[in-house]
Amino acid sequence: MHSTKYIVVFVTILTTVVAVILSFLFSTWQEQSKLNEAIFNKRAILSSVKDYLDADPKTMSDEEVVELFDGKQMKQIALDMDGEELGSEEIKESGYKGGRAEDIDMAKEKKKDEEERILPLYVFTSSEGPLYIVSVRGSGLWDEIWGNIALKADFSTVAGTTFDHKGETPGLGAEIKDNPAFPAKFTGKQFLNAEGEYVGIDVVKNGSKGNPHKVDGISGATVTGVGVGEMMVRGVRYYQPYFNKIKSSQGAQMGMLNN
Repeated sequence: MHSTKYIVVFVTILTTVVAVILSFLFSTWQEQSKLNEAIFNKRAILSSVKDYLDADPKTMSDEEVVELFDGKQMKQIALDMDGEELGSEEIKESGYKGGRAEDIDMAKEKKKDEEERILPLYVFTSSEGPLYIVSVRGSGLWDEIWGNIALKADFSTVAGTTFDHKGETPGLGAEIKDNPAFPAKFTGKQFLNAEGEYVGIDVVKNGSKGNPHKVDGISGATVTGVGVGEMMVRGVRYYQPYFNKIKSSQGAQMGMLNN
């Protein structure tokens, strides 16, 4: 029979070994999990401009997604709520060690006071010109919902969208992601009216036909639809200060050329 001292030493050594192994496995898993999440987000962002790509990001390999997203066609910009561009150090000071727009966690930003938030913006250079991809986040029936909205160079026309959710009901609210027909409804819709004023794009029960600022919702998912509409109107409005600065700059350049 082993002595008490032997048992204590054996258990201590065994516990230490197991703890080291578990710590190593957790660290390895955590890094891989972060990598997988980053690729997932890149795939979702690219999916908003899938009509301008040679292949659907959903069918691309992870390597292809990373190569396209990190390539010359995609530019990342971080903005404050006044529409000013932020440098890498300023992004890090906001709590994102990577210092890139893709590192910004919109769930965390949503919890801040509006004036303190920072926003990611992605500019994708397509064969038809630049596409501006904005990130929006809101609330559905059960939990948070979010999306990526690609705008054409007029900063009004929707070029494509993708939506996702945390816990909407399958077959109802979850259709914002699962049913490709829903995000497709937004393509071609307008955030600005004929006078150039921001009005947003709302989700209604029915009657959107012919209205460039409204989209029909999903039957039986009224609350989720209202959440998407609110998210679209509010979330894209956050980017207007930056878009207005670009338009002002473009107008000034045109004026100089005309003179």
